[in-house]
Amino acid sequence: MQLGKGTNSRVALASSLALVAILVGAFGFVADQVIEGETTRFDTAVTLLFRLNGDVRQIAGPIWLQDAVRDFTSLGSFAVLGFIVIASAGYLLFSRRLHEAVFLVTSVVLGTMLSNVLKMVFNRHRPDVEASTHVFTASFPSGHATMSAVVYLTLGVLLAKSIPSRGLRSYFIGLAILLAFLVGVSRIYLGMHYPTDVIAGWCLGISWATLCWAAVELIEHYENAARNGQTGVRGVGRQKGTEGL
Repeated sequence: MQLGKGTNSRVALASSLALVAILVGAFGFVADQVIEGETTRFDTAVTLLFRLNGDVRQIAGPIWLQDAVRDFTSLGSFAVLGFIVIASAGYLLFSRRLHEAVFLVTSVVLGTMLSNVLKMVFNRHRPDVEASTHVFTASFPSGHATMSAVVYLTLGVLLAKSIPSRGLRSYFIGLAILLAFLVGVSRIYLGMHYPTDVIAGWCLGISWATLCWAAVELIEHYENAARNGQTGVRGVGRQKGTEGL
């Protein structure tokens, strides 16, 4: 999203805020259903799609597929995402794009804090499978789904903003969405999360990334408007001074 002038600016901002409202509402709905215990049937049905003979402890698919899915899930890990964010922020700093570097780091750090706080609030137990016994954080919402959406969408938008080609912009945004999707599905496949954990994580991550980006674009819009206004005032002053000579 990039704000233009006049009506386009208002439409873009309104669309972003509407998307955030819808996603936050979806998160609240899923969270309420989880608290009430209404998601058990759905979670079980989706989880069993990735299991052999209805046994939640036996992952379906050949060994090579399971290894590939573990590779995908690592793309949403704290270590990998942290490295990507640090490397990207370093590039932005060396490119003298300070505002974008600050935006990237701030949105990711605050998003991580929000995800962890919500995990502590809901304190949902992990699925009862062997893979989840090695994880010590709560299940809801999925941190991998949340933070992969935040990081990859933020980077996708930053890349899209710097490229004039509409096709390439769509490609980067689509790639970011695909990465977040694959990370989320991998968590369900491996039994690390319930499906509703991942859905809530996607809603939270996308809404947070959208909200942060809308805030930054709005600030830049008003800064540019103020700068243009000051330029106009100086131009009028110079014109009056010339007329008085």
